[in-house]
Amino acid sequence: MNVMQSFSLEGKVALVTGGAGMYGRQIALALAQAGAVTNMTSRDSSRLPELEEGFAKDGATVHAHCLDQEQESSILELRDKILAEHGRIDILVNNAVARTMGSWDDPLEAFERSMRINASGLFAVTRAFGDKMAEQGSGSIINIGSIQGSVGPDSSLYKGLGFHGLVPDYFFHKGGMLNFTRFVASYYGPRNVRCNCLSPGGLASHRTPETFIERYSERTLLGRMAGDTDLMGSIVFLASDASTYVTGANLPVDGGYTAK
Repeated sequence: MNVMQSFSLEGKVALVTGGAGMYGRQIALALAQAGAVTNMTSRDSSRLPELEEGFAKDGATVHAHCLDQEQESSILELRDKILAEHGRIDILVNNAVARTMGSWDDPLEAFERSMRINASGLFAVTRAFGDKMAEQGSGSIINIGSIQGSVGPDSSLYKGLGFHGLVPDYFFHKGGMLNFTRFVASYYGPRNVRCNCLSPGGLASHRTPETFIERYSERTLLGRMAGDTDLMGSIVFLASDASTYVTGANLPVDGGYTAK
C-alpha cells in the first residue's frame, strides 16, 4: 500500500461523542473528509438536524445522534443503533465532557455528577464499542484528553480577566484518562484494537479575550493558540492504518506548551 493510502478512512465507520463543540466539530469533519462514515453525538436531541446541516454546509455528511453519557442505557441504545445501521464500528473518539464544576468550593454533588459522566460514562462507552471492535478483530479508540492531564493550572494566565481554570474535576479526569488509555490499549491489544490519547492545548475562539490569547501564546513554542483545524491531521493519523503500530500513546497537540 502507498503510504498516503494508509491515511484513508474509506469503508470505516466512526463515532465521535460530543461532536458539537470546538474540538468535536473539527474531529468529526476530519473523519468525514478522510472518507469515514461519520457519526457524532449531542445530549440535545433538538439540535441534531441543525448539526447535520452545519456539516453539510462544509460538504461533509455526518450523522447526528442523541446520547446521554450519564446513562448506560443510552450508551447501549446508541451502540445497537450504530451496529444496526452500519454493521460495524471501526473508530471511537471519546470527546464528550460535561462541565459540572466551576470551582474548588462547589458542592460535592457536582464532583460526583462529573464522575458519573466523565469517568463512569467514558468507561461505559469504551467498553460498549470496544468489545464490538474486539469481536471484529480491529479498531481504533481515541481519547481526547488535555494538556491539563499532564500539567497543573497556571493561574497567571487568568489574572484580572474575571474567569479562571481552577476546576478540579477536569484535571482529575484528564489525568486519569492517560492511564485509562494505557489500560485499554493493554486490554484490547491482543485483539488488534488500539487505544491512544490525543491531548490538545488551548483553542482560541471569537470569545477568547485577546489578553488571554497573548499570555497563553507566550507559553507555547509556536507562539499561538490552536485554531479550528489543528487537531484534524492528528485525528486522521490515529484513526487510520497509518498508525497501526501505535497504541497506548499520548500525543500532545499543544504548540509545544508542555515541552517548554
